Amino acid sequence: MQGDADEAGTLVSPVPAARRRRSLVVGTDRVAPTLADPVVARVSTVVGGPVGRHALVGRSRFLTPLRVVLLLAVVFLALGWGSKAACLQQTPGADGAPVLDWGGSRQYVAMCYSDTVPLYGAERLDTGAFPYETSWVENPGTPQEMTRYMEYPVLTGLYQWGSMKVTKAWVSAARTLPLPSAIEVVVYFTVVALGLALAWLVTVWATVRVTGRRVWDAALVAGSPLVAVHAFTNFDPLATAFAATGLLAWSRKRPVLAGVLLGLGGAAKLYPLLLLGPLLVLCVRTGRIREWVKAASGAALAWGVVNAPIYLLYPQGWGEFFRLNTTRGPEPDSFYNVVTSFTGWPGFDGPLAPGQAPTVLNEVSLALFVLVCAAVAGLGLTAQRRPRVAQLCFLVVAGFLITNKVWSPQYSLWLVPLAALALPRTRLLLAWMVLDALVWVPLMYYFLGTANKGLPEQFFTGTVVLRDVAVLVLCAVVVREVLRPGEDLVRAGGVDDPVGGVLDCAPDAPPAWLPGFLRPRPARAARPARAARPARAVVTGVSG
Repeated sequence: MQGDADEAGTLVSPVPAARRRRSLVVGTDRVAPTLADPVVARVSTVVGGPVGRHALVGRSRFLTPLRVVLLLAVVFLALGWGSKAACLQQTPGADGAPVLDWGGSRQYVAMCYSDTVPLYGAERLDTGAFPYETSWVENPGTPQEMTRYMEYPVLTGLYQWGSMKVTKAWVSAARTLPLPSAIEVVVYFTVVALGLALAWLVTVWATVRVTGRRVWDAALVAGSPLVAVHAFTNFDPLATAFAATGLLAWSRKRPVLAGVLLGLGGAAKLYPLLLLGPLLVLCVRTGRIREWVKAASGAALAWGVVNAPIYLLYPQGWGEFFRLNTTRGPEPDSFYNVVTSFTGWPGFDGPLAPGQAPTVLNEVSLALFVLVCAAVAGLGLTAQRRPRVAQLCFLVVAGFLITNKVWSPQYSLWLVPLAALALPRTRLLLAWMVLDALVWVPLMYYFLGTANKGLPEQFFTGTVVLRDVAVLVLCAVVVREVLRPGEDLVRAGGVDDPVGGVLDCAPDAPPAWLPGFLRPRPARAARPARAARPARAVVTGVSG
């Protein structure tokens, strides 16, 4: 549409600027990564270079940042599917019927292992049994004999059961209808993977919604190398979806909904419930305890509603998750096993009998995590400026993983959305993500065994050390930015806390009962400027 001309003959817009569709000059609202991030700026030369400084953004009707980021997530989820495809091959069995081809340790050699495939038979899902009701005997006739049940929290177990029901219905329909099909376990993996892919897309969507003016930071979540390796290794995207949407609800000042979502996440995996801790610290600091109580009540209610029926009907099956986490020793990926691997240390408890719980290890792991929580709480309460929600959440979850006796490789997905929100520095995050994803390679060849031309344990545990150091570096940078908020990229331009919700721009108002040493530190007075030194006389000429 052609505009009108003013008295000087200059064309002006036919619609006042405030009523036009959004047209923002780069830098005044949305952060353009090709201008703000040197790594992205260099990469952008492939497609023509950084966006112009006077370009208008926000006018596209279809390729919005959200849709571009979701499309990137779909690409990396497709790579994740491809990384597991080698483990879905079929081969004729002894009776000529097709069976899964895991001969020659294919799952390790091709590095395509996924827990969903062996668990379909191991947890008796292939028989159509209901989890938590059905038990089986593991290692019968040996000292390791044990009665087992579904080992996952209730929501994850019910997800597996629902996927099994869909699988059996599909396979049955494929016998009479022209539907694509395969052996049952392959169809089961496909059904599970589709649900997990949707959960990760929800994770990305929620992250985009809480990034504020730094919307492109969510691309670090969508395009993470960890997604290409671990999106379908286990069921963790279910928990990340609840955690991300819980933070989104909190950012929208809906504490009850946030608590319900975090409680549902806790019914799928434990870690979403950990996010209530940082929220408590920040609510105490700002005097918003009532909002936290609403969130905690919603979380308790949601977790109880999901768990109570299973607990009442099948208490032994319900308690299997807690029993297993109590009796299991240090996993290969844990810090404790790394020490054992390099030193031969027998562990805090020494050799254990079958089924015996590592009592001292459990106590040490819990004590170390409590110390981490105390340190994070102290930081959150006493920092001169209130930390952002994502910063404390990242520190708590990272501390949990480092001090825990179990750090399965796919657990690193928990950190991806929190890291992008807490520390949106492309170079640092990509370096950590690539290193963390590469841990999968020596792990698979360690499981293969040296007798089958695999790797010795120290090759794997060495990479675990590098991963742990990388996560500790990220934690150190986050702490530095909490103590020096002027270096925080998210807060540049006058922003406070996009995830904060009721905490965003809230003044400090700690309760009267909080001790003085846990109160925010007062701002330091500016040092007086030093008096300028008199300039030295400069003698020119030649002495004579």
